[in-house]
Amino acid sequence: MRKINYNGMFFKQGESIIITYNNKNLLSPLEMKSLVEETLDSDKAEDIVCVDLSNGSALADYMFIATGTSSRHVNALARRLKDKLQSHNVKGISIEGLSQSDWVVMDAGDIIVHLFRPEVREFYNIEKMWCSDDKTIATDQVQA
Repeated sequence: MRKINYNGMFFKQGESIIITYNNKNLLSPLEMKSLVEETLDSDKAEDIVCVDLSNGSALADYMFIATGTSSRHVNALARRLKDKLQSHNVKGISIEGLSQSDWVVMDAGDIIVHLFRPEVREFYNIEKMWCSDDKTIATDQVQA
C-alpha cells in the first residue's frame, strides 16, 4: 500500500485527511474589515465603500474601494494600512501600483482594498461592476 507524506505525517492511500491550520494570530475577516474601515477613515480616505463578497465570491470576504486626494495621499493610505494590518499579525499582504499611486490594490487574503486618485476612480468605476444594493455598505453611512 502506498503512503502519502504530508507535512511529516504519513497517511495510507484512500485514508481521509482533514487538514486544519492554526490561525490564532490572524484576525477574522470581520475584525479585518473593522480595522480597515477605522484606518482608512482616520487617515482621511474619501468615499469609502465596502462590498460584502462573503456569500458570492471565493476571491475575498470584503472588498474596499476608497479615494485619496492625490498620488501622495493614496501612497500614504496604502503604506499605513499595510503597517496597521501587519501590526495585527496579518501575513502575506501584497500591494500593486505603489510606484505610480494612481490605483493601488492591496490583497490581504480575506480583504481586498482598491485605493484611487479621484479621476482614476471615476474613469474605471469598479463599483458598478461589483456593487448592488444588497452587497454594498457605504462606510460613511455605517459610522454616522
